[in-house]
Amino acid sequence: MEGVLEKSAVRRVQQSLCDHGITGQIKVLSDSARSAAEAAAALGIEVGQIASSIIFKLPDQSPLLVITSGRHRVDTDLVAKALNVDKLDRVDADYVKNNSGFSIGGVAPVGWINQPAITLIDESLNDYEVVWAAAGHPHAVFPTTYNELLTSASARSMKVGE
Repeated sequence: MEGVLEKSAVRRVQQSLCDHGITGQIKVLSDSARSAAEAAAALGIEVGQIASSIIFKLPDQSPLLVITSGRHRVDTDLVAKALNVDKLDRVDADYVKNNSGFSIGGVAPVGWINQPAITLIDESLNDYEVVWAAAGHPHAVFPTTYNELLTSASARSMKVGE
């Protein structure tokens, strides 16, 4: 996986980590970390320790970032109700890339080119001392904590799924 750390998206994440005082080093995995299960297997950790960055579109077309534990799916009805909107729309790869600057499979919770309108973090990630998140590439991840993500992503904590 030569050259992953030199990719512009990965460098943007690294800069954001430095800017927020997050000292965990980006790790390049030989296997893909496109899914929470793949990332957890590659790291030898519980799937719940994976902080997946899922993007939705709000009714005003702006992006919503949900940082969720890999142990469950986002309950879009629950989240929409909490945000007082009718529904959350799914997005395509172009929407993800244009708003975050990342390709699907490597979307990081920090280092976005355009900050999401709203960022939510799954309160269940607080069950773990260390969580791992994508670092801008499908083979790059970084260790952090729930509190570091909460602060660095300017997130609001809530229950986002079962």
